Amino acid sequence: MEVPFRTKRMLNFGDCDISGTAYYPAYLNILNNVNEEFWEHLGWTWYQIMIKERWGTPTVHLSCDFSVPSYFGQELDFEVRVLKVGRSSLTLHHTVSYNGETRWKSKQVLAASDIDKHNSIPWPDEVRAALEACITDLPERSGAGN
Repeated sequence: MEVPFRTKRMLNFGDCDISGTAYYPAYLNILNNVNEEFWEHLGWTWYQIMIKERWGTPTVHLSCDFSVPSYFGQELDFEVRVLKVGRSSLTLHHTVSYNGETRWKSKQVLAASDIDKHNSIPWPDEVRAALEACITDLPERSGAGN
C-alpha cells in the first residue's frame, strides 16, 4: 500500500461561493469523502463497517489552516497521513494542494465508535494492523495544522 494515501478531487461549482472561490464548508464535505476513500483503500468500506459491523469513525477533533484560495474548476491533490493510532483513536494529517502549491492543511482525530451504544471501542485487530502499517512522519517544514 502506498503511504501516504493520495487522491484527487475536482472543485465543482457547488463547492464555491459566487466569486468562484472554494467555500470552506464544502472543503470539509470533500475531506469527508476523501476519508471514505482512504478507508476503502485500507479494505473497509463505510457501508461494511457502519451497516454490517455497526461501528464508525466520527471526528472528535479537527483543525484547519487555509493558506491560499482554490477556485472552481481546479483539481486538488489530497494527501492523507496516519500520524498516530491509539486504543480507539486515529490522528490524520491532510495536505491539500494544487499544482504543487499547498492550499490548506488539517489535523483530524477520529474515534472508533459503536454506532448503537454511542461509545468508543478499541480498533478491531485487523483494522489496527492496517492503520499502523500506514503510520508516517510529516515532511520537514510542514507548517500549520501540525
